[in-house]
Amino acid sequence: MWERWIRRGLLALSVVLAAFLGYLLVTRSNPGSSSRSVAPVGTESADARIQDFTFTQTKGDLVQWKVQAEQARLFEKESRAILNNVQITMYGAQGKELTLSGDEGTLDTQTKNFQLSNRTTPIVVETQSGYTIQTNHLVWTDARHEIQTPDHVTINGHGLQVTGRGLLGKMDTEEFQVLDDVRVDVVPAS
Repeated sequence: MWERWIRRGLLALSVVLAAFLGYLLVTRSNPGSSSRSVAPVGTESADARIQDFTFTQTKGDLVQWKVQAEQARLFEKESRAILNNVQITMYGAQGKELTLSGDEGTLDTQTKNFQLSNRTTPIVVETQSGYTIQTNHLVWTDARHEIQTPDHVTINGHGLQVTGRGLLGKMDTEEFQVLDDVRVDVVPAS
């Protein structure tokens, strides 16, 4: 009789521990925004794979921006390209404006919007006006010429360091807004 109670007690304890471990695995498996992947990794088959991929966006005779990647997987039905080792160069009226690089990206070939992310080091955006923006994930909306991120962001330049969460930037006017948890520090100009 006592053996039966002990077995049932141990079985119940095992079930509770297994449920608790399962809960921990599910809740702690989120890698966080610093390792966000812009393209889901799946078993889907690409329509084409291209080494040394280049995509150029023009308006009239002027190049607006150019995306280069070491490798691209193209999905025609979704109008999407998944990119590895990406470099993006954006041009303004006076020529080259800024260059940014990321480990991976996604380009919507129809809307011309793209996402860029880095797994370990921040993406660095250097503006013509002398500011440097650092974050792990950027989204470009071509129709509005805006960059944005929900992630942590740092802006340095002209003796200021602005940190916070979330960014909305209008590239045409170089106006940037840090959206939440904003902190501004005066630092020595470099």
